[in-house]
Amino acid sequence: MKHTVLALGLGLFFSWTAYGQDDLIAKIDGQGTNKKAGYNFTPVVDIEALPVKNQGSSGTCWSYASTSFVESEMIRMGKQPVDLSEMFTVRMVYIDKAERYIRLHGYLNFAQGGALPDVLYVIKKYGAVPAEAYQGLNYGTDVNKHGEMEAALKGYLDGILKNKNGKLSTSWKKGFESILDAYLGEYPSEFTYKGKKYSPRTFADQVVGVNPDDYVQLTSFTHFPEYETCQIAVPDNWTWGTSYNIPLTELTPTIDEALKKEYSISWATDVSEKGFSWKNGIAVVPAKPFHEMDKEELTLIFELPHEQLKITPEIRQAAYDNYETQDDHGMQITGIARD
Repeated sequence: MKHTVLALGLGLFFSWTAYGQDDLIAKIDGQGTNKKAGYNFTPVVDIEALPVKNQGSSGTCWSYASTSFVESEMIRMGKQPVDLSEMFTVRMVYIDKAERYIRLHGYLNFAQGGALPDVLYVIKKYGAVPAEAYQGLNYGTDVNKHGEMEAALKGYLDGILKNKNGKLSTSWKKGFESILDAYLGEYPSEFTYKGKKYSPRTFADQVVGVNPDDYVQLTSFTHFPEYETCQIAVPDNWTWGTSYNIPLTELTPTIDEALKKEYSISWATDVSEKGFSWKNGIAVVPAKPFHEMDKEELTLIFELPHEQLKITPEIRQAAYDNYETQDDHGMQITGIARD
């Protein structure tokens, strides 16, 4: 039987913005006048995950989120978790994305971003590598800084697309991979982990042991039929991966049920919305519209609990249709908390 574990985003595992407030409740102590009360949460479900990593100046949150998801799956399965290499996944995605970019004559989003299922896509097709065997830092920095590399890769591909020879040569892929070699390091065809030699394929099969076919992607939109597969139309879904479209009323309960059974969730969301605060570590959708708030209210919204908006399928759909809600960032959901 396949596990119904999620990667959500405008979907989970793969879902984007799935607002659900039922299990993330914050209240003000007493009569609601104690400004020192603030948001105080007690974990109800707390799934184990490896320490948070720094993606640096790179648009690779999708790789970090789903890699952490896979690491947590190893823990859930009773395996010794491995700090996996996010940059190995990035390298392999760049190669396949480049081929599709050329085949589509440049009509594909070629950038640092990706989709959460890309990690499982790479594990299934290529394998996995421990972080100690492939850091992807071959260009003089201690953390990711991918602006120059992205420009070099895209500039190279755009030069190939001009096709001044009249047809593609047999060398363009080698040239592309040489840029990846220079920035991320050469392909780790063989490496040693805990005294044993592996290839990416054997490491994924023998050590990681996660079957990509056991996982599903869920989403919820009204422009697709319910309980059928669909393709979420966002630029970073370069593989044209499919999701199961379920009613919004079932999305949050499905998330909660998975978490209660010790399955974490890889989640794509929109962090450009006004209700998302990096500084405070809080995401809210207040009942009162932001444009109706004064300066003090805007400050307090992230310091004190407020009434939250009841999200309907119509609200979610409209936000997606008018570009208000987009797939900005990938994260991992590892628990449920209450006040």
